[in-house]
Amino acid sequence: MNVYWISPARVERHQVEDLKSLLGREDGFVWVDLPECDEQASRVLSEIFGFHPLAVEDSRKQTHVPKVHVYADHLFVILHAPEPESAGHIHLLELKQFVGRRYLVTVHGPFDKDVPLDACLRETRTVLQRIEAGRYHPRLPAELSYAIVSALTRHTEALVSALASKVATLERQVVEGKINSSEQVLEAMFNLRHELLTVRTVAAHSREIYSRLATLAPRFIPIEERSFIEDIVDQFERIRSICNGEVEFLQGVIDFYQTRTITKLNFAI
Repeated sequence: MNVYWISPARVERHQVEDLKSLLGREDGFVWVDLPECDEQASRVLSEIFGFHPLAVEDSRKQTHVPKVHVYADHLFVILHAPEPESAGHIHLLELKQFVGRRYLVTVHGPFDKDVPLDACLRETRTVLQRIEAGRYHPRLPAELSYAIVSALTRHTEALVSALASKVATLERQVVEGKINSSEQVLEAMFNLRHELLTVRTVAAHSREIYSRLATLAPRFIPIEERSFIEDIVDQFERIRSICNGEVEFLQGVIDFYQTRTITKLNFAI
């Protein structure tokens, strides 16, 4: 469990025992980053922060769709980050956030044993490094949450870009007739399609989560935080839109390949 005090001047590392006193300070805010929600972490979430038992339970278990709950003094958000393992298979790494006025709690996992821990903690570590290097000075927990989610979307965009490059390579091979095995190329095409559809679904679900927050903003979210939510909606929408275009393009490649294959078979007969 990592406990940080974030102030305009610096970031301080603290012990779990310091949390109660830190939450009483007014010259910054608390950031708690949990690699996993074990028994100790559950007690901290319940006893020190007083989070709802269902939210604590969600922090301990694996979820399959994003969600958001609006409580009286904080938001609880669950997102997923796509992480490719092998052709056609993508892990969904969970990021849970409790966003309050004086704190941000980020919870990772549970995650598959095949996924490196560095991948699970990538976004929070990236943002922490920026803060510790003095390149980023978040003023609010919501601003820090925004930076972490933006890091997540940048990684997702890089993944989509890599998938798009594979689509372009397959398209050239098909057009130029450089395919030796029809089974292999079809498998590669359908694996790529599955990966793009997975990322698109994750982005679409995440966009809906933040769209809902944007709808709730006038009642629950301070004015200074609303721009963060609106920008995250745009980030996930951009990813969803790019995936849509790549899926359509890839489907055209599949259709072209199948049509040409059938035509060759007919000529051979």
